[in-house]
Amino acid sequence: MIVQFGARIGALVDGIATTQGRLAATAAILLVAVAVGWLILPRVVRLGQRAVSRWVTRYLEGRAERAVEAIREDLPFSFLLRAIVGLLQLILFAVAGAAVLAVWGQFSLVVAALPLAESAVGVGAQAIVSAALLAAAYVVSDILEGYVEDFSADSDRITAHQEQLLTRIGQVALLVVVGVAVLGIWGINLGGLLVGAGFLGIVLGMAARQTLGSLIAGFVLMFARPFEIGDWVEIGGEEGFVTDITIMNTHMRNFDGEYVVVPNDVVTNQSITNRSREGRLRIHMEVGIGYDDDPEEASAIAENVLEEIDTIANNPAPYVIPSGFGDSAILLDLRFWIDPPTPQARWRSRATAVAEIQRRFAEADISIPYPQRTVTYPPGTAAADETVERVERFDDPEGRTDANRPDASRPDEPRE
Repeated sequence: MIVQFGARIGALVDGIATTQGRLAATAAILLVAVAVGWLILPRVVRLGQRAVSRWVTRYLEGRAERAVEAIREDLPFSFLLRAIVGLLQLILFAVAGAAVLAVWGQFSLVVAALPLAESAVGVGAQAIVSAALLAAAYVVSDILEGYVEDFSADSDRITAHQEQLLTRIGQVALLVVVGVAVLGIWGINLGGLLVGAGFLGIVLGMAARQTLGSLIAGFVLMFARPFEIGDWVEIGGEEGFVTDITIMNTHMRNFDGEYVVVPNDVVTNQSITNRSREGRLRIHMEVGIGYDDDPEEASAIAENVLEEIDTIANNPAPYVIPSGFGDSAILLDLRFWIDPPTPQARWRSRATAVAEIQRRFAEADISIPYPQRTVTYPPGTAAADETVERVERFDDPEGRTDANRPDASRPDEPRE
């Protein structure tokens, strides 16, 4: 194209034989270049920027406002407009200079500088396209986040953790596509990079198996949803509230205020108890009464106590039933519900139930026996005779015990 332009300029120059004519042509070319470069180009660029801004605003319809504002703050448009105007002015003056050289019969200099100019133009175009792709990816990532938020707001099956994870996966995929496109623009061999990335992936997979296991377990937790942020859970031997769920770890705060981080692969391999999932929790307690007491009376008293505690739910109503015979007592099984399930409600209800049941049983003369054991022997056995003998010796008229008697250490020797 430059050669054809030079040929046309050369044909026109052949008609200009005098120096005055060449000076006049040079002045005309410079005048046109200055007029277009300093008067027309800035206005055209401003009008184009306003048109593009209106089109983008109308197309986005309020989406990606954060990304657009961030781009405006990080990349001032006034500087970009000045850069675009300066680039266009440079191109215009280069064309004008080539025309002037052609007028004076020195177009061979333009041809000699043509490869350098083409290289500069190519690098500039690649840089501009790469920057445009990265800026577009930034805006599209924000648009994607907005779409995921709208979709999760309309669906009750998507949790905050799933929403965050889907957004990050989409953004990473978008950045990978844009990165590959930018590398292709700069002519980088993607085949070699893919081979190297595959080999590096194998090495990293062998060296970081546990990390990859946690990563895969994070996806499993995202779709299985055994718990959510804020739930009261017990994972293995750790119990507390879930504060955060990442792709690698589950963060908890236990009842001692300690910050606990459990890898997701450990979470998926442990038993999980979620006490917040059903919205209520049943508490089980056991109390024993003496064998001489009435189980029905004790059960009625315990039920009345449970019904009077404000932290215990009335629906379903608490109940108490005799559940079995213990070593020293008849066992009563106390079952009641707390709603909503919180550790404070569980501790308060149990503590109040223990204190009130003990007080009400004492008022009704119902005993709560402690463990005890009675050892007896059938009559007529050697063990029974030995027991009777030991009791008689213990009741010695002189008030001496078996240990204080002079023959206690030698029971088989004859007495003096």
